[in-house]
Order: sequence, then C-alpha cells, then structure tokens
Amino acid sequence: MSLLHSAATVSAFTMLSRITGLIRDMLIARYFGVCAATDAFYVAFRIPNLLRRLFAEGAFSQAFVPMLSQVKEKESTSRTKEFINHVFTLLAIAVFLTSILGVLLAPAVVWMIATGFTKNPTTFDLAVALTRFMFPYIIFMSLVALSAAVLNTWRHFAVPAFTPVLLNLSFIAFIVLVSEHLAEPVWALAFAVLVGGVLQIGTQLVQLKRMGLMPCFTSVNKALSDKDVTHTLRLMVPAIVGVAVAPISILINTNIASRLTEGSVTWLSYADRLMEFPTALLGVALGSVLLPSLSRSYARGDMNRYQDLLDTGLKVVFLLAVPAAVGLFFLAEGFSAVLFQGKNFSALDVAQTSIAIRGYAVGMIGLVGIKIIAPAFYARKDIKTPVIVAIGSVIFVQSLNLVTVPLFAHAGLALSVALGSCFNALVLLALLAKRKWYKPAGGWMLYAVRILAAGIAMAGFLYLIQSGTNWAAMQNTWQLRLAFVLGITALAALVYFALLGLLGWRGQELKDAARQN
Repeated sequence: MSLLHSAATVSAFTMLSRITGLIRDMLIARYFGVCAATDAFYVAFRIPNLLRRLFAEGAFSQAFVPMLSQVKEKESTSRTKEFINHVFTLLAIAVFLTSILGVLLAPAVVWMIATGFTKNPTTFDLAVALTRFMFPYIIFMSLVALSAAVLNTWRHFAVPAFTPVLLNLSFIAFIVLVSEHLAEPVWALAFAVLVGGVLQIGTQLVQLKRMGLMPCFTSVNKALSDKDVTHTLRLMVPAIVGVAVAPISILINTNIASRLTEGSVTWLSYADRLMEFPTALLGVALGSVLLPSLSRSYARGDMNRYQDLLDTGLKVVFLLAVPAAVGLFFLAEGFSAVLFQGKNFSALDVAQTSIAIRGYAVGMIGLVGIKIIAPAFYARKDIKTPVIVAIGSVIFVQSLNLVTVPLFAHAGLALSVALGSCFNALVLLALLAKRKWYKPAGGWMLYAVRILAAGIAMAGFLYLIQSGTNWAAMQNTWQLRLAFVLGITALAALVYFALLGLLGWRGQELKDAARQN
C-alpha cells in the first residue's frame, strides 16, 4: 500500500470525523451560543484534552510506536504481544492515578488555567464541576492511543481514523436529545464526552481482539523489568517535556483569553475547531501513516526509503496547505457564518471568530508541516531535539503575544500560535538537513514556484469574487449562503489546480514518489 493510498484512507475517515465534528460545533453554537457556560465547558474540556497529548497521541505515541515497530520487526509474535501487555499495564495504572489527582485538584487546575473566571464565582464553580466529571476521559483516550498505535503499526489505519466519529455522534445525540431536559443544559456536553470515550475504546478493542492482539494486565514487576519497556519510558521522559511545552503555551493563552472580553475563550475554540479540519485531514492523516512507515524504514536501515517518505510527505503538505490557508483566510467569515451563526450565535460572534481564523490561517503550513517533520525525529528515537525546539517555540509565541494581543485581542493569540508553529517547523527542518537526515529531492524549486503562483491566483480570485460580502447579513437566506460558500470554494479549488496543470504540474509525480514496493 502506498503512502498516498494509506494517507487517503486515513483522510477519508478523518474527513468524516471533521464533518461530524463541524455538525457538533454547529449544534453547540445554535443550542448554547457564546456565554459563560460555554466558556466554562471549553476550559474544562481543554484540561483532559491537554493531558491526552501527554498520555495519548503525544509523548506516549512518540516513544511507543518506534519501539513497537522495532520489536515487531526483530522479535517473535509472542514477544511483541508481551511487550504490548507490559506497556498497557503501566499506562492504565498511570492514567488512573492521574485521573484521581485531577478530580481532587480540579479547583486549583481551573484557577491556573482561567484565573479570569474568579471574577464570576458561578462560572468558576461550573468549570470545576465539569472538570471533575470529565477528567476520567483521559483514561479512555490513553487506551485509545495505545490501541491506535498497535493498529497503525499493523497497517490497520481505518479503525483508528474512524473512532473519533463516535465522539462527535455522542455529542450530537446528547445535544439534540438530552440538553433541553437538563436544568443546566451544558451538562449534556459533559455526558457526551464520557460516553464518546467509552464508544471509542470499545470499537478499537473489538478490532484488536479480532487480530489476536487484545492487551491484558500483567505483573507490574515484570513490566518494569522489560528492557524494551524501560527504553520506552526513557524515551518518554524527554517526550513528556516536549509535549508539555505546547499545552503550557495553550494554558497561558487560555488564561490570557479568560481575562479578555467575555466570549473570547469560545471564539478561539470555534476558530480552533475550524482550523482542525484541514490540519487533521492533512497533518494528522499523513503523520499517522508516516511515523510507523519511517520507523520501519529506520529499523531496517533503509535510509533512502526514509528520505523518500519524508520528501513526499512534505510535498503533499505544500501542495494542499497553501490553498487551505488561502481559502480559510479569505472565506473565514463565510465559513463562520454558515457553520455557526444562529439564534444564539450573533453577527458579532461571526466577526470575532473569523478574525481568529485568519490568524490561524497565516501559519497553516507550519501547523500542518510540524505533523510531518516531527515524526522524522521520533522514528529515529530522537525526541530531545524536538523538545528543545518546542521550548524555543513557546518562548517565541509568548514573546509575540506581547505585541499581537494588544493589537488584535483574542485573534492575536491565534496569530502567535500559528507563527510559532512555522518557527518550530522551519527549525526542525533545518536541523534535519544539517544532520543530513533529509536531503530534498530534485525539482523542489520549480514545484514551489508553481504552487505559490497558483496560490496567488487563487487569493486574487477569492478577493475579487466575494470582497465586501456581508455573510452575517444573509442569515435569513441560509440556503443561498451555503450554496454561495460551497460554490466559491469549488471554483477557487478549480482555479488553483487548473493553473497548476497549466504550469506543468502532474499529480502522477507524487504517486510515483510515494509508491512502496
């Protein structure tokens, strides 16, 4: 299976996940609007989500996937299963203890993340209660991450890519069927989180059982004495530091947002959700496929294949991230109005969310590119380098906040994060080249010129065709507004790829480069 085919499989299910996710956010916007209760929920939900980066797709995956690939390639099947069981045992215990601490320390955690909530005791207390209720979500998501890592290593990409859909469906069901029957409707969202977590882990465990790889508890002493497990733990130490850097930056930004105008946390959350659509389709999809593929190539000593995979991944990122950035920048208000505007989500909310989206769009290439570049280090079991660069990136982001927040308020936070991602990606790419771990294949200059020319043409088209359009004022004709947005998006994509074709680019180039033997 080729890199592009595998990535396309993941992208297809990720597309389904993001579509249901957007439906989820549309319903939240219409049912709950922008208020203190939604600010409280988004703060509370952000806490287990940030920890997920430590115990799930973050530090854990970065350390576990390369080691699992190595054990699978060099050891017997029984030894591989034993390794999975040992890791499962220690991970389950760690996240269970963390969950207990989170429940006990919820007031302190909320205070650290959103000090602005102390001005409104009702909002603060609600955020604490929601945090305590949702903290066990980290248990489910950590086990989901382990299951996904195993499935991806065995090249079963579809199930891990599909399971996030279940969380979104849980949200949709609870919003529509339950929220109106509760004294505090926002609690429906909290119930949806836990039910969604159960559904996700249940689905993946069924697939693992079919494959004969169902993890089970084993002796803690045996797990700790496993040399491959201890190696994984050693790799996780710098990984935790590195992964913690980004959440720290997010926590700082959330704290800053909580001190701004009421609704700032929610505006940023909606902008972030919309940005996750292209970043997940491009970055997460390719990254999920690349990490096990790069790890296998490195374990086999096939450095040519390692470089080819990375080069192809970067070309795909450049090809698709540029039009995504241009489209989101110029159509930010159109997308926000179509997706979120309703009875409880006003024209002002549309405008404020749109400004934040444009801030994120500026750094789209960096936001996506880091998902491709970082795995090149993780595959070589070099986690320290991304850690050091990530720390530098946080300092860079918070320095930018001193300038951007006074100028653009909550949108300045989005802009700083986007530019920080570009800084992170460029530094890591430069280090790959300096260490001769990556050498760009021929034709990159012409490839870049073609894409930039097509991107400029697309930007000009979008500016001319919808400049001055008052998207929020079209609320009463939402069908026309939806058709207008979809039509412009399709035409813009046509302009981009048509010009690429006229300039001589052919998609077969990437297909040939990504084909695996």
